Amino acid sequence: MSSFAQLSLPQPSPKAMVMQTVGYTDITIDYSSPGVKGRTIWGEVVPFDKLWRAGANSATKITFSKDVQVNGADVPKGTYSLFFIPSKGSWTVILNKDASASTDQYKQDNDQTRFNAAPVAIANRERLAYTITDFTAEKAIVSMEWEKVKVSFEVACPTTRQTIEAIDKAVGSTWQVYNNAARYYLDTKDYDKCLGYANQSIALSNQWFNNWIKAQALAGKGDMQGAYTHAAKAKELGDKNPQGFFFKDNVEKALSEWKTAGNVKKK
Repeated sequence: MSSFAQLSLPQPSPKAMVMQTVGYTDITIDYSSPGVKGRTIWGEVVPFDKLWRAGANSATKITFSKDVQVNGADVPKGTYSLFFIPSKGSWTVILNKDASASTDQYKQDNDQTRFNAAPVAIANRERLAYTITDFTAEKAIVSMEWEKVKVSFEVACPTTRQTIEAIDKAVGSTWQVYNNAARYYLDTKDYDKCLGYANQSIALSNQWFNNWIKAQALAGKGDMQGAYTHAAKAKELGDKNPQGFFFKDNVEKALSEWKTAGNVKKK
């Protein structure tokens, strides 16, 4: 009885994946990465003015875990096939609702959005690659790079609105939840909303942490007397539980600085 061993060899265009979390949204791109291999890519391997599946082997897929905007157009959460129509001038970028569609199965009626993007010259990149860069909590830049060309588009995520909705839904019973909401608004420098949630947190339970959040919000509004008072309260309460007083150095530094800034005399 004879047996035949299967030979496994490297793929000419290996599978690749890039993922980035932007705020609450995971952006994932699954593709296959062909090489230049000394060929003329644009206009020959990939013809101009014809639909291209944005990779090799099968459909290139882009997935959004939450609703986003791509180049200003609303795109519901889900998986889409990604296509380009390269040209010597502006390229066309297409997100198609048939996530498994490659070039032969593509139907324009299934487009979720299509828009133009200008190609940019780059240093030679042997393998096609997708990158997700310049991201903040609210947006990211998705780019395709291959040979000496890069094409990019923006994905915007409604993180602020989603955060506010999450806060409004969550707050209710514990001082920690209100304090977390206060911390968020402190980070965004919305000191009035921060103080509102901090006061609710303190009303539920007078802790060093919510006093410290309130102190920073008051300092942000220029009320150094109030800031010093609540920082001093934070230190008083925190010193009673030193193991959990994880911002002790920050509080003590603020007390020193705010005493001078506010011309406050310690009682």
